[in-house]
Amino acid sequence: MFGIGGPELLVILVVALLIFGPKKLPELMRSLGKATSEFRKAARDVEREFNVMSAEDEPRP
Repeated sequence: MFGIGGPELLVILVVALLIFGPKKLPELMRSLGKATSEFRKAARDVEREFNVMSAEDEPRP
């Protein structure tokens, strides 16, 4: 997806652990997961609305 492999992901996780600490990291990951989920839901809703409007604009035979 982003070209991030195993070693790169491990380095990112270690840096995040050092910056935020072991107590705060699970909460941050949970928040990130919820935000990602909401973004995907909003993107699907926009795509659905676009498809509906596009279908309404098509001429009917």
